Amino acid sequence: MNKKITVVGAGFVGTTCAKRIIEKNLADVTLMDIVKDLPQGKALDLMQSAAIEGFSKKITGTNNYGDTRKSDIVIITAGSARKPGMSRDDLFKINSAIISEVVTQISKFSPGAIIIMVTNPLDAMSYLALKISGFPPGRVLGMAGILDSARYSYFLSEKLGCAPSEIQSMVLGGHGDTMVPAPRLSKFMGKPVTEFLPAGEIDEINRRTRDGGAEIVKLLKTGSAYYAPSSSAVKMAENIINDIHETIPCSVYLNGEYGLRDIYFGVPVKLCAGGLKEIVEIELTGEERDNLEKSARSVAETINKLK
Repeated sequence: MNKKITVVGAGFVGTTCAKRIIEKNLADVTLMDIVKDLPQGKALDLMQSAAIEGFSKKITGTNNYGDTRKSDIVIITAGSARKPGMSRDDLFKINSAIISEVVTQISKFSPGAIIIMVTNPLDAMSYLALKISGFPPGRVLGMAGILDSARYSYFLSEKLGCAPSEIQSMVLGGHGDTMVPAPRLSKFMGKPVTEFLPAGEIDEINRRTRDGGAEIVKLLKTGSAYYAPSSSAVKMAENIINDIHETIPCSVYLNGEYGLRDIYFGVPVKLCAGGLKEIVEIELTGEERDNLEKSARSVAETINKLK
């Protein structure tokens, strides 16, 4: 039987997620948005590329949550995008109201689904989705670490003169200004990137990674990133659909891991067909742990607003 993925939000991120899912032939897609006719039009446009791209899965656009019934995975991209000068936290009040309604509907029609949250502020919105849905923590996941690590790989590859895919990057912590790029844990040719680049260059790359989303917002002026975020969310869905136990960084609920409790936070994990399979605990240096705890305090401040 074909798997079903619902993507909530037919904006740039959501539509690009849907495009990647069907072109990979991962699952049938339901594209849901409250704007009348918008998801239907985008779904029709995408389906008209099937003969050219060679995919066999189907995408359906809808304004009715009832059509999302019995989804295996729900990717939530709905919400306001960041504008120039706006931080992720500025989105908090706007997007918490939107996510509350979305998750209420999703949990009603797809009580067995796995949620992948993309909406910012990512860690807080994942926490909100957990509390509203009542789902087990292993079925509510946040997309962040994959995106941040992919940005890190790209910026490192520019300095090292290699392909981004040749670098295995690791970025931990909250999806925001206090994220923790980990050069000691990021490898090129099997060795830490600290063996190839001077500390000053690494510090600059770390800064650019933390500002990766804001840099794109500033360049676009009227929007935010969507190509890399959609790739990251679909990578998570692919790991779940195909039951791949690859170690990837995601935002998940911590209950003692890394010394943190009652928080969504970016750490290495393994995903499987049921959602979260394992949280991978890495031994950290004192400096890395201090940076991680600083990031955790920042995330906790935002989550506490929900409480």
